[in-house]
Amino acid sequence: MVDDLRSRLASWVRSSPGTHIWLLIIGITSLVIASASEGLEAFLLHRTSSNIHELNQHPLQSLLISGFWIQNPSSFLLYAVLFELIHANVERWVGTLRWLWTVGVAHIAATLTSQKLLLLAIEDHRAPRAMRHVVDIGVSYGLAAAAGLLVHRFPRPWRRLALAGVVLFFAVPLLTGATFTDVGHAIAAAIGLACRPFARGRPPWDFAAVRRRLGGLSRSAAGRRAAPAPSRCRPRRGSR
Repeated sequence: MVDDLRSRLASWVRSSPGTHIWLLIIGITSLVIASASEGLEAFLLHRTSSNIHELNQHPLQSLLISGFWIQNPSSFLLYAVLFELIHANVERWVGTLRWLWTVGVAHIAATLTSQKLLLLAIEDHRAPRAMRHVVDIGVSYGLAAAAGLLVHRFPRPWRRLALAGVVLFFAVPLLTGATFTDVGHAIAAAIGLACRPFARGRPPWDFAAVRRRLGGLSRSAAGRRAAPAPSRCRPRRGSR
């Protein structure tokens, strides 16, 4: 049973290599942040941010590197769960290249657009100039895009419910005092939803088959519990 579990885990990782390589890098950078001094931590977080200052100084580098760090290392386990539930399922479904294109374009577009809006707010004196150096790192834009694309994997009528959930999750903050990151999340989710052509010809989840499989497993387990235990008594020998 242990060998079977290991085989299933290995197959899962091989089927979504991009997700797990990305997660491994985030784990390493999280360890770096967790073990760094306060001054070094502040330097790393600002140096790897895709904020206005870094985009002006190192545009390509900041766009790329910012997607491999999270600000709070204690959140790594939460992100690991989200990666397995969202990124891994999308990558296995549409393929690594299509998944990577969706996530990459969403990360870049959401970052550039949200930072441009922040710059306009600073120039109009609606935001402090210190926001040019704000810490802007993380993987949430990619997660938002993957969640948008994953909506198309739900079969009808569940797809409408999934769509409503994603729209509400990312649209409500826009109506209740949006920050520049809220705008970025909404843009990324919209890009993921717009990547529906990537799902063309890909089968949606078969929830009926899952229910049948789970029902078969439960009946099998119930049968094993109900089966009589074998007798340990030896049969009597006939008399002579």
